[in-house]
Amino acid sequence: MAPLPARPAIDPDAGFRLRQPTAPTPAEPVRAPWLLRLREGLSRSSNQLSGSIGSIFTARKLDEETLQDFEDVLIRADLGLETALRITDRLSEGRFGRSVSGAEVRGILAQEVEKTLAPVAVPLELDLEKKPHVILVVGVNGTGKTTTIGKLAAKLTRAGLKVTLCAGDTFRAAAVEQLKIWGERTGSEVVAKAIGADAAGLAYEAYDRAIENDSDVLIIDTAGRLQNKTELMAELEKIVRVLQKREPDAPHTVLQTLDATTGQNALQQVEIFRNVAGVNGLVMTKLDGTARGGILVAIAAKHRLPVYFVGVGEGIDDLEPFRAKDFAEAIAGTTAEA
Repeated sequence: MAPLPARPAIDPDAGFRLRQPTAPTPAEPVRAPWLLRLREGLSRSSNQLSGSIGSIFTARKLDEETLQDFEDVLIRADLGLETALRITDRLSEGRFGRSVSGAEVRGILAQEVEKTLAPVAVPLELDLEKKPHVILVVGVNGTGKTTTIGKLAAKLTRAGLKVTLCAGDTFRAAAVEQLKIWGERTGSEVVAKAIGADAAGLAYEAYDRAIENDSDVLIIDTAGRLQNKTELMAELEKIVRVLQKREPDAPHTVLQTLDATTGQNALQQVEIFRNVAGVNGLVMTKLDGTARGGILVAIAAKHRLPVYFVGVGEGIDDLEPFRAKDFAEAIAGTTAEA
């Protein structure tokens, strides 16, 4: 029996891994520049929380009214009712009737947010035993699907993997051209057709092309669609059905991009796209400059889907693996104190 080809060496900080059940997962090193960008990106969310915490817990003892005020702050910060209740319950343990400092409150906030996020902060696993690994990228208009695809393709090609891109947003010429630019930047072949072409048929052809050119990964872009547009959601279902005719396990990863600035609407978006397309992983974009970064915590608590990457900025390197501790400390404003 011929030996299997050697797998490329993967940077443990890349945010994805090849499926190797017997191999241990290496610890992920922390990149200081990324931590700084994350803190800056979440500064509006963090400052809003810190300011409210300071106003509530200055010259006041911990009582029911104080806890209710704090719970309201957490809910307004889009952290979700479940998380808010758990944080206030934790804060009240052994502290009722005494003064509590803002630093103490922020520390508890960071710990409880990390507990919520830790189960969903996992690397994207690529199974290349049946390559190409198919990644279908979905989401509503303006969530950064095409840009996320380009950044992900850059990560994969840097790791030595061969990537094919499918310009499945056949409604917008700009999306096709944007994907072609990313293809040139990353050395990835782009499969595209004329505007208005059948997206499902194109995905089928792209799968065949990825086999022909021996790609490790096929990433398929899709048209942005509002979750209440039934005809567009039906088209998305068709793409999935057609891919499964070609390969029963495809798409292996259905990645939904979420715009952090949309707040509570993101919760419903995940539920609907999960039901229609089988979403099994998330990417949160546009965390930079939003005061609604806490929505990621609420999504993790409710849907418990893996969050593979977060985006802070438009640069090619501004898509990073999601790390629960980094996010929790940044949003609670405790990073600088560590």
